Amino acid sequence: MSQKTPRLALLLCDTPIPAVLQSSGDYHEIFKTFFRSALPSELVDFAIDAYDIRNKMEYPGDSQLDDYAGVVITGSAASAYEDVPWISNLVKWVANISTAKPELKIIGICFGHQIIARALGEDCVPNGGKWEVGVTEVGLTDLGKRIFGADVLNIQQMHRDHVPTIPPSCHLLGSTSVSMNQGFVRFSPPTGGISAEKALPHIQILTLQGHPEFTASIVKELVDLRSANGIIDTETADDARARANLRNDGVDVAGKAIWQVIRA
Repeated sequence: MSQKTPRLALLLCDTPIPAVLQSSGDYHEIFKTFFRSALPSELVDFAIDAYDIRNKMEYPGDSQLDDYAGVVITGSAASAYEDVPWISNLVKWVANISTAKPELKIIGICFGHQIIARALGEDCVPNGGKWEVGVTEVGLTDLGKRIFGADVLNIQQMHRDHVPTIPPSCHLLGSTSVSMNQGFVRFSPPTGGISAEKALPHIQILTLQGHPEFTASIVKELVDLRSANGIIDTETADDARARANLRNDGVDVAGKAIWQVIRA
């Protein structure tokens, strides 16, 4: 694989709602747009191959994985703790490759973050009915500050499940008052002896509870539909709408950091 054209495997865990599908495309298109927007200036291009793991149980084979710089697991309206075949298979698959392919970078977004936590031995649970929706300020740990190059991370959120603790041998990136675990990393080999200053080249796994790939328009469509259906209460929906124009660090901070991890 050319260093100038890194290739990513995108594991599709859902299909967007019709309004988002019409305006922004499917999750393959959304993530292509996200990664292109955050693409480092020294990279000419990249490739991202989609695998429909939810509907078709498609996964890259072992030989294919050797051609990828990273695997990205998308969000989903499903709950990561559901006992259904496609989710159980995904948890087992992540557990396997996290051990069998220590050089392969694994990135988890929202549902993907929760799946990776399960694969590493932690639980995902409902967060007592508490939603996090819209642009939310995440307070970063010292390690998180080093990785993201910022003191806080403003990121779009859309979840009411969470991972309440950190998986073994993993390191917290940030927290909010609603969800303590806003993302974590695991080093390869797993160790606690790497300083924040030297962390980047050793990161094998990076997860975010938030959605760096979501734009304000995508979140608006989700909030409008879920509030109309009574899934999100009016107070939460109005609060998210009030924060719609706040700074969103999804691309310029989180996206660029994800690229750094993938390329390290």
